[in-house]
Amino acid sequence: MADAKDFLFEIGTEEMPSAPLNNAVKQLGTMIAKGLDEAGLAHGEVRVISSPRRLAALVANVATATDEVHEVKRGPAANIAFDADGNATKAAQGFARKCGVAAEDLVRREDTDGREYVFAEKNIPSAPAAPILTALCEKTIAGLQWPNYRSQRWGHEHATFVRPVRWICCLLGEDVVPVSFADVTSGNTTRGHRVLGPGDHVVASPAVYEQVLEDAGVLSAERRREAILAGIAEVEAARPGCHVDTPKKVFEEVINLCEWPTVLVGTFDEEFLKVPHEIICESMLTNQRYFPIYDGEGRLTREFVVVSNSKPENAERVIDGNERVVRARLDDAKFFYEEDLKISLDEFRERLAKVAFQEKLGSVLAKSERIEQLALAIAREAHLGAHLAADAARAAHLCKADLVSNAVVEFTSQQGVMGGYYAIAMGENDEVAHAIRDHYRPRFAGDELPEGTAGCIVACADKLDTIAGIFAIGEPPTGSSDPYALRRAAIGIINILRDRLPIDPTSLIDFALELYSEQGIEFDSAEVAQQVRDFFHGRLVSMARDEKIPADTVAAVSAVHIIAPSVFFARCAALDEARKNDAETFDNLATAYARAAHISKPELGAEYDRSLMGEVELALADASEAAQAAVDDALAAEDYPAAFAALAALRAPIDRFFDEVMVMDKDEQLRDNRLKLLNRFEAVFSGIANIGELARKSKPACA
Repeated sequence: MADAKDFLFEIGTEEMPSAPLNNAVKQLGTMIAKGLDEAGLAHGEVRVISSPRRLAALVANVATATDEVHEVKRGPAANIAFDADGNATKAAQGFARKCGVAAEDLVRREDTDGREYVFAEKNIPSAPAAPILTALCEKTIAGLQWPNYRSQRWGHEHATFVRPVRWICCLLGEDVVPVSFADVTSGNTTRGHRVLGPGDHVVASPAVYEQVLEDAGVLSAERRREAILAGIAEVEAARPGCHVDTPKKVFEEVINLCEWPTVLVGTFDEEFLKVPHEIICESMLTNQRYFPIYDGEGRLTREFVVVSNSKPENAERVIDGNERVVRARLDDAKFFYEEDLKISLDEFRERLAKVAFQEKLGSVLAKSERIEQLALAIAREAHLGAHLAADAARAAHLCKADLVSNAVVEFTSQQGVMGGYYAIAMGENDEVAHAIRDHYRPRFAGDELPEGTAGCIVACADKLDTIAGIFAIGEPPTGSSDPYALRRAAIGIINILRDRLPIDPTSLIDFALELYSEQGIEFDSAEVAQQVRDFFHGRLVSMARDEKIPADTVAAVSAVHIIAPSVFFARCAALDEARKNDAETFDNLATAYARAAHISKPELGAEYDRSLMGEVELALADASEAAQAAVDDALAAEDYPAAFAALAALRAPIDRFFDEVMVMDKDEQLRDNRLKLLNRFEAVFSGIANIGELARKSKPACA
């Protein structure tokens, strides 16, 4: 085993953007570890260290040379490898090529079984690590990917990187590993913080690298995270009940904007608290990466957190500078809000005629009109009162109006939210305002549903209109491509209908498509309606599997193509519970159902002749009729456990029927009558679940 030394490979650059830096961090460790393994260099743990100006891999115990290898591989039997004249056959030549040796170098000898075989023997001498590491590092720099970011060139170089490379530090133990990229060659120096530790700093060995960085004012990403969190904890401790809002995306970005973080607190003027806190906070978070501070009752305070990358003794000056910057930013937000209040939502809505919803589907104003009609249809379907239906229609009428407001043009993520504020300011009632505010919800997995019923109605109308329109123009999601986020929209509708509006969307789908037809969009209404229903059905099945409902249970319920979410999930739960309580009954019933389905002839119908029946057949006929009545009553009452209990009662008579009755009798009249009876038996299940799916034992439970 060769000696081992720690290895350091650091790429120093101009400040890199946060997102591509995080992406490169994920790549670098894997690339270095894979390269070492492929080269045959033994090594220990690979750690990646990063800051805005550096990307480094620190590898423990890298072998200073590869091991010498003696490979022996057994090939075909000698009498197959060589002909009678001793010439290598195709079998020997193919084996030699595979092993990387010449056919004449194959060795013949007896193996342990007493037979003679040919062997390929190859000695791979030990190779020093330095040239291998040079090639690996140069390949790694060039191979790092920067998706969604254009790499840069600098000077007269043709090589590209996300930001210009300024230095490379590459060491195996105390020895510099030669690495070249663009106009930079490696050495044993790194660079510190631009202010706290400017210039070059010698790294004597990889073991002292992190200490050299810290002495030069640079902490690793893990240490920076800890320092920022500790600083924020101190801020909150000094303000009992207060909370610093640190959205994950912005927080991760702030970690990569500094090398020596210092947490400071600034304030803004009282007047800005009169502006909706959403745009105040978004201005601070997205423009300046400041973290807002809320009091114990959830109200925005005048204070905010700044993470500085300067000397701690400069805190007062840093705070003053940031307060000046935030004042200008918040002045803009305040101006946008106040200007918007001078214009009514109805006037904003008229301006939507000049805003395109989708090239083939017309303007946002046309979408607004469709949403309003859909909202009324949903309210009718849900049997809501006239007052609530009117609120939903009014909210739908105005829900897109804020898209052309100054505040939303500047802060696009606040669409809907600002409309809610403007609605209150202009005298709309709370239900309407909250519906406007919430109609984009749920925006992502785990997001809250709209607060009020009117908001749920408008949210469903908006999402269903989008789904119907995109399917109508033939651009549904394909594979992983879903540019209009239709899957997310469908899941949002399903969650709302499941928890808040227990209705069947089937007729609403037809109505949504009808509105597009009236607008002049040409498509096959029946075909597209079926596509949309299948799309919703697919989302239901996927969601049920995500909730760990057994696959065969999902298959049984989904086979009857229910797309009313509350019904679908209630039936799945009831069937799953029934199976748990009486597994044997449902397993046997599923087998019998599958057998009946296999031999049945639907074209014969289900009108059997009782005069042709014996005792066992009459028992099944009576049981089927009784079960049908019980199932109908249970479904009408939405009592799905009772419905499955009624199905379970069919187990004994169907088992006895198959045990004692010859279905395929030679007498055609008897045979057809028995097949009609089986059709009647099957029909009992048709409206609730395909129990035969439970007989497919090969289907595993979903994980």
